[in-house]
Amino acid sequence: MGKKRRRGEEKRSIHPRNKYSDNPPDFGLLASLYPSFQSYVFYSREGKPRIDWKDFNATRELTRVLLLHDHSLTWWIPDGQLCPTVPNRSNYIHWIEDLLSSDTIPREKDVVKGVDIGTGANCIYPLLGASLLGWSFVGTDVTDVALEWAERNVKNNPQISELIEIRKVDFDEKLSDQNTKNGESCMGMSRNTELSTSSSVDLCSGEKKNYHGPPILLGVVKAGEKFDFCMCNPPFFETMEESGLNPNTSCGGTPAEMVCPGGEQAFICRIIQDSVQLKQSFRWYTSMVGKKSSLKSLIAKLREVGVTVVKTTEFVQGQTCRWGIAWSFVPPTKKIISSHLASKNVLTFMLEGIQRQFSAFHVLQSVESFFQASGASCKSNAASFHVDVFEQIPGTLLVRGSLKPGESSLPGLLSSIFQQLEDALRKEFFPEKVSTHTSKNHA
Repeated sequence: MGKKRRRGEEKRSIHPRNKYSDNPPDFGLLASLYPSFQSYVFYSREGKPRIDWKDFNATRELTRVLLLHDHSLTWWIPDGQLCPTVPNRSNYIHWIEDLLSSDTIPREKDVVKGVDIGTGANCIYPLLGASLLGWSFVGTDVTDVALEWAERNVKNNPQISELIEIRKVDFDEKLSDQNTKNGESCMGMSRNTELSTSSSVDLCSGEKKNYHGPPILLGVVKAGEKFDFCMCNPPFFETMEESGLNPNTSCGGTPAEMVCPGGEQAFICRIIQDSVQLKQSFRWYTSMVGKKSSLKSLIAKLREVGVTVVKTTEFVQGQTCRWGIAWSFVPPTKKIISSHLASKNVLTFMLEGIQRQFSAFHVLQSVESFFQASGASCKSNAASFHVDVFEQIPGTLLVRGSLKPGESSLPGLLSSIFQQLEDALRKEFFPEKVSTHTSKNHA
């Protein structure tokens, strides 16, 4: 029996712009249009068309006909390769679209270019991103089979083939084994690349296992390349036995696609390490997460390395849930535009990652206490402007200060006092992170 949803809990749903949000795949219709799919469809006692999700051939054919019918894409993968579900993968694409269109960090150009880490034989994200939104992609992988079939899937769709580059990741397994024996990871450690901060070296020191596989971003991204985002469907599991624990599905998948020593934690941890070095080479770094329990420790690691923004979401398809995590080193918009916002007499800053027990009300109380406890000059000017606090999403609050009518001559003073207020609130609500935050944002 499924868990009862708590009263007031938001109903989980797929992304509203997902093609299948209001119109889920109609297996009966698809069977009537595509004879190759018809043999995999059967009908329940209630007369509803079904497929056997434990049958790899059935799930692969469903993916093929959905991509053809709804996206005009020609697609195939050989036996044993990871078979993606189209609605769920579309959720991830649309979430990145949300990130890129948000005003959290500035938009620099209209042409969008991303990296799909471990694109696989299916190459699903570049195909969907290019066909739905016209994005350009670099899809990376290490195995010959994945590279061959990804190339085929791109070339078989000439209408978008110029938007997608498949890039081979060079990986010397002997070097990796040697580095592992020496207690090092070979990931991204090219001959002329060094880790420059101790935080990135020690980032995963608390994990049971570190990542020792092929390069992920460092050593793959070329010098001078800039991207809007990276995305990844990481190996969720530590063993193939663990990957087969769900008896109700069969999505295929090779060990290279499914398994990593340390599982998804170690793999995403390496992406975080790489992002510390690459910083603003990407506007957004993102990854899918298979276990909700992984999010807390990953977010903590991101806070440790001084990212400016962290976002999470939930991807839902039927009974399957996955999560997404995104982060950036790009200064938030308010840091970049505050100088000209002052002429409009408005300044803002975000409090992200605030503990759930603290609400906008608590922050407003602290704002009042700040002015009561401040020096005379601050008190005397407090009446000249107004402070509001808004909850953006759980754990993220927006603080906005605005000059009151007739006080347009004081924007410089507003900026000074507002910076003091931000520092005070961060010291109160993020006491363990304030020193790291201050060094990262005021360097």
